[in-house]
Amino acid sequence: MAMTAPDIERFIKEALPDATITISDLAGDGNHYSANVISAAFKGKNRVQQHQMVYAALKGRMGGELHALALQTSSPQE
Repeated sequence: MAMTAPDIERFIKEALPDATITISDLAGDGNHYSANVISAAFKGKNRVQQHQMVYAALKGRMGGELHALALQTSSPQE
């Protein structure tokens, strides 16, 4: 079963409550999403670390329930 955009947002918000999140369904199939995540928790972290934080928030669902997620991450006013 595929994840929905609200599901993805909910998981990210649980881990990063201050995050501003924009999610787009890239293919209209519920399997390929892009997400822009802005959070103060990313401050001082490199892009790989920021992406790891988002993937950790998804609790192992990448590659299973969620097939593809193109990420853009940043801290506020970066």
